[in-house]
Amino acid sequence: MTDLGAAHAHRTDGPAPRPPGPRRPAARGPASEVRARARITAAPDGRGGTALPELAGDGPLALRRIRAGAGEARVCLVGAMAGPLGGDRLGLDVRVEAGAALSVTSAAATLALPGTTGEPARYDVRLTVGDGAVLRWLPEPLVSVRGSRLHVAYRVHLAPTARLVLREEQVLGRAGEPPGRLVSRLTVRSGGRPLLDQTTDYGPGAPAWDGPAVLAGNLAAGQLLTVAPEFHDAPAEPCVLAPGRAVLTPLPGPGTLATAVAPDAQLLRTLLEDAQSRTTYLHQKA
Repeated sequence: MTDLGAAHAHRTDGPAPRPPGPRRPAARGPASEVRARARITAAPDGRGGTALPELAGDGPLALRRIRAGAGEARVCLVGAMAGPLGGDRLGLDVRVEAGAALSVTSAAATLALPGTTGEPARYDVRLTVGDGAVLRWLPEPLVSVRGSRLHVAYRVHLAPTARLVLREEQVLGRAGEPPGRLVSRLTVRSGGRPLLDQTTDYGPGAPAWDGPAVLAGNLAAGQLLTVAPEFHDAPAEPCVLAPGRAVLTPLPGPGTLATAVAPDAQLLRTLLEDAQSRTTYLHQKA
């Protein structure tokens, strides 16, 4: 736990948080709401690799260093307690400084769970990537459990020569159950200019979310955003990756967006991995 910094949650119904230091994650009370924010900073280490000068977990957002790749630091997000539950406010700030490379994964799927207050949970992720830096954001799926309400917001700021691979996977309900309500917004700016602003809204109360124009009865949806300077001069062509399942769309800037739907998480992952192979080939060819 020493790499995690202050691992504590700020609650609205409990005692003041303990001073920073190793400890077991606190249990939730019957009507508890968590306020927690974690931070990752990646920077060049001066030897051709990437260091992690800041790795601070908070509440359910525990961070673990894992074995590094060539020139790349790797961090795994580990759930330290159940969540997000209704009413929780969670956040993660990730900064990759110029010339650094970082990969972020998660140890398991994240379950959005119902709370006791009826309020939606909120999970805000801020990703900032400097010039010549690389961020690969590849977490496991987010599962929307029956009765849950979750709003997810990704805010991404990229320098002009930054590189990004961002995968988002959403599974609507556990096996044999209907989903909760899941609203997700992804906003991306590259070199200060808007690159993508997209919102999805699934589950009970969302307009026509399971109709033929949206998910058409599928229970898993996802996207793969790839940003690379090569796409400035050689934008990708739009194409169908899998009929009725996945498409690849060029963005008005140095990026592509692959969007996929599937009946389950396993097929969704296969479709997005195929999209990643396709976009890697395209920007290497450019």
